[in-house]
Amino acid sequence: MSLLKIAYLVSQYPAPSHTFIRREVAALRARGVAVDTFSIRPAESQTEADRAEEARTFYVLGPPWWPVARDLAATFLHRPGRWLSTLAATLRHRLPGARHLAKSLAYFAEAMHVAAEMERRGTTHLHNHFANAASHVGLAVTRYLGTGWSLALHGLGDLDGPTLPLLPEKVAACRFVVSVTHYGVAQTVPRLAPADAAKLKVVRCGIEVDRLPPAARRPAAPGRPLEILSVGRLSPEKGQVGLVEAFAAAVARGLQARLVLVGGGPDEAKIRAAVEAHGLGDRVELRGRQPEAAVLQAMASADLFVLSSLMEGLPVVLMEALGMELPVIAPAITGIPELVEHGRTGLLFQAGAWDELAGRLLELAADPALRARLAAAGRARVLQEFDVARAVEPLEAHFREAGRT
Repeated sequence: MSLLKIAYLVSQYPAPSHTFIRREVAALRARGVAVDTFSIRPAESQTEADRAEEARTFYVLGPPWWPVARDLAATFLHRPGRWLSTLAATLRHRLPGARHLAKSLAYFAEAMHVAAEMERRGTTHLHNHFANAASHVGLAVTRYLGTGWSLALHGLGDLDGPTLPLLPEKVAACRFVVSVTHYGVAQTVPRLAPADAAKLKVVRCGIEVDRLPPAARRPAAPGRPLEILSVGRLSPEKGQVGLVEAFAAAVARGLQARLVLVGGGPDEAKIRAAVEAHGLGDRVELRGRQPEAAVLQAMASADLFVLSSLMEGLPVVLMEALGMELPVIAPAITGIPELVEHGRTGLLFQAGAWDELAGRLLELAADPALRARLAAAGRARVLQEFDVARAVEPLEAHFREAGRT
């Protein structure tokens, strides 16, 4: 039995957008690492796997409220000097303004609740996903307990958000920091002291390839419209209005296809208006937000997958599409080219270049052999580096190394 006991701290767990964390936790447990999950906010469970995780997760906020007050007082009585120094450091580690000062006080109270629970469980290391509000809590926890701490960086929210100026202080407090992309490392290193830059490691986010449903695509046939699938939150940074524009341009040039959009969000009305303006009402379907299983089934039956985002990290949905041998078209931004290599594992286009995207749609639609070749190479790429069972191996090694220091 491993002596390594890790606490995972996330703003919300389980959550529909964080299924990769659930998979990572399961893979670590399968390798003998004891992982306790902590969530600041209540869960948003959609599957049986989510509900099983929810049952074993420690929730910081939510009724009853008295345990937070109890642990705030208990941690002060146990280590009054450390309590006061951690409070002072937490109040300094913030953005300017009274609003952020009030938030820092809340983060401190949450941190003492987490710290007390970690001590009750004998946890030896704390790991945060995302450099967001929960990482403020994690930093305070490790300052109070003196235990190891690590951080996982993902998309642009970590690398280009309003709290970016606070990131160097967090990295300085970490035993190690992982990024899911080499791009993330390159963007972070220039902000750090050389000793802290050496803490950055690339650890891929992974999927359970062997649990993906089998493909159920119809064979290519003359005159049969292709089904083009796009999955993502309907919001400006995801570029779906531009995708509709590109699809309309491709249709005008002879594309025989229908476009299916899965996801919900604030841009739905704009997207529907764009569909109507281009006269594509019979060709575009908006299915709204769907559970994980329904999304995977949509991938299983689609002919190709397109991502139109203007801002991304390295989307899990691309890994899933490639893992199911679904040919993909994606923007050449941030970490995406580390997975989608143009002409080999998929096709790339310049983000926002909708005419170029229209050309990519026509290129793939016209060439079944190219679709098959890209799909096979894409799945091989996922199996090589993005299968979660393999992806967690370096993460486990980093945890064990941190436990020895």
